[in-house]
Amino acid sequence: MSATAAASQALTPKQHRILEYLRENADERTYFKSRLIGDELDLSAKEVGANMPAIEDGEFEVDVERWGYSSSTTWKVEA
Repeated sequence: MSATAAASQALTPKQHRILEYLRENADERTYFKSRLIGDELDLSAKEVGANMPAIEDGEFEVDVERWGYSSSTTWKVEA
């Protein structure tokens, strides 16, 4: 099993939903606010922020980096 597959299996259902959202939208945008991700996925900004470190630390098809904190945490995502 590849490292990506193993890491992906270790994610919670919420983390999978967030990761899939980022994968689907990373080609169109680079910066994502936790609040706006939450609005799209019916999660709170706090839930998104609490689950992003698992995605940020994993080895997936997208690179995630905490970028800014004004009016909601902003994440830089690159496919």
